[in-house]
Amino acid sequence: MLPEFVARLTVRRDSGPIDSVAELTRFVSTRAAFMAQKTLYGYLKTRMGTRYPHMFEDEVFVASIDIAKMQVFAACLADLAIFAVWRTRREAPRPPEPAVCKALALCCFRRGLADNAEQAAGVPNFSAEDALADFERRLAFWDWVGGPQGADIFSESPPALVRWAPIAPELKKFDREIVENSIRFKWREVRAGLARRLDAAAVATEAAEGRLSDPTAAWR
Repeated sequence: MLPEFVARLTVRRDSGPIDSVAELTRFVSTRAAFMAQKTLYGYLKTRMGTRYPHMFEDEVFVASIDIAKMQVFAACLADLAIFAVWRTRREAPRPPEPAVCKALALCCFRRGLADNAEQAAGVPNFSAEDALADFERRLAFWDWVGGPQGADIFSESPPALVRWAPIAPELKKFDREIVENSIRFKWREVRAGLARRLDAAAVATEAAEGRLSDPTAAWR
């Protein structure tokens, strides 16, 4: 049996339109969580083979997974938050100003932290405040017009998966390229899902009007 975290981060299979800030932030939160779960546990299972189920009886290993899953989640959340806003800006008839894009990306990131505050609370070496500060630093220099585009935005989650997975360093050096390419490939389905469902005009209009919620109270 996988930890309860897996069940809580399982993505809801919905297909309705993403036509509001609330729907966009929920999409980013749930899909980032799903990607962190799927790629981390997938890597561990591939590396450990038949020993994989028994490793969850090792308290040290489980503690290492707790740290890894939140760190990988934060990286996935950061990448997807920026991509979702970039996509919204690109498709909206009236692209929102950079300040609005930044505010919307922060809203997405904060929603993800709030949704997973309970899981993060007992994890050592993970701070929601630090994760948010790192994301804000990334946004401070982000160029919404001439910066990275499309799949190139996903620059943090591939190396984070390799860095934080509780696998011996001497093994990771052989895995790096394969693991990073694997998570890049899996992001394609998430991007395609957003493309099918996104009503960029509706989301951009709502964001430009300043109708952005602040879900940070759950973890402050």
